[in-house]
Amino acid sequence: MQNRHYQVIIVGSGVTGSALIYLLAKFSSIESIAILDKYDAIAKVNSDAKYNSQTLHSGDIETNYSLEKAQEVYQASDMVRQYSLRQENAKEIIFPSSKMVLGVGEAEVEAIEKRHKLFAKSFNYMQLLDDKDIAEIEPNVAKNRQQPIKAIGTKSDYCAVDFGNLARSFIANSKTAKKRVEVLLKHKVLATKRTGNTYQLRVKTPTGVQNFHADFVVFSTGAYSLTYAKNLGYGKNYGLLCVAGSFYFGKKTLNGKVYTIQNDKLPFAAVHGDPDICLEGRTRFGPTALILPQLERYRHDTYADYFKVLGLDSHALKALWKLVKEPDIRSYIMRNFAYEIPYIGRKLFVKEVQKIIPSIRSNELKAAKGFGGLRPQIIDKDKEQLMLGEAHIRTQEGLIFNITPSPGASTCLHQGLADADRICEYLQADFDKSGAQKSLQS
Repeated sequence: MQNRHYQVIIVGSGVTGSALIYLLAKFSSIESIAILDKYDAIAKVNSDAKYNSQTLHSGDIETNYSLEKAQEVYQASDMVRQYSLRQENAKEIIFPSSKMVLGVGEAEVEAIEKRHKLFAKSFNYMQLLDDKDIAEIEPNVAKNRQQPIKAIGTKSDYCAVDFGNLARSFIANSKTAKKRVEVLLKHKVLATKRTGNTYQLRVKTPTGVQNFHADFVVFSTGAYSLTYAKNLGYGKNYGLLCVAGSFYFGKKTLNGKVYTIQNDKLPFAAVHGDPDICLEGRTRFGPTALILPQLERYRHDTYADYFKVLGLDSHALKALWKLVKEPDIRSYIMRNFAYEIPYIGRKLFVKEVQKIIPSIRSNELKAAKGFGGLRPQIIDKDKEQLMLGEAHIRTQEGLIFNITPSPGASTCLHQGLADADRICEYLQADFDKSGAQKSLQS
């Protein structure tokens, strides 16, 4: 009978789970690790290039980050950059590109100038660009402008990533370790319970339902992680708001990534444009932001599961009310609903895109059907507020639940180091953290 006991089981083969199995396989003394995924291939959900921004977020063009936060994100994301560049198939994982954050109009130009002054020492590769500099890098951005523009940017940086290929690289490298490392696809975890000092996972496999056992379990399954947590008695103080991001395609009009300034009152990404790394000759614009009662984009069978984990009570409602009572957010939500309406949505969304490319017309845009993922945003019901960025539930009982919206993919190795450290401490195993960090430095 096949041995179904492992020291560590990781549920979810996206870039977060795959980064962790790589670190444990290569740098720890743990001898048996399995990664389980319900799909038939690695990284089929949010890590797939179709479902994310394809951007290595480094804190330099994200105007919602303070200098301290940007420095932290840069250090974390640089691990992905250094790892990727050392791979034989680096050209399939990470791509050089120009990038900039664009300010349009006097108020935004002033904001760009202030930000550059504050960030210049820490991000000295990012230059303050005037209209002539912008025209040299992105002619279509500078052309036909009626308002002043400035940007902070660079002509070239490794800032575009195929996170699906990155996940596959992590797993391929983990398999080279001389230990028991198994990747089990078409394995859906139905239930988990504690049995003594271990965990029993009831798993639907291609040959029927089987029981797996582990000393430590990590759930890296996006929005589903909160479902697993609540089923095990954790995360009861959390609710869930799932925000779907959609894109529009245009012809090749940009050479690199052009981000716009974020409204600090809005918890979701400002519209940006960049060449799609998988579809030659296409520029993607977006994302829009649509609140959907799903745990996974394009999976209508997850509605019921969403409402089970939503956690809608008076505290969650107060948190949501704090959002919608803001006029800017209310207008933003209504506008993004309108973007989803056929024909009308394109007519409205082109006004957002014209901030990047003034000459573009609505008939040059086409809805990118099947593109765009789902961002699970946690509602902290105790604080009655929306938690921005990543969320983790790290217990003292051999369980970790990772809920990783942006910039979770960019910081996957940094978070993986923290998880691997905790796992090895719990299992009294060795973890060469300094060796792992050294291997990810420039």
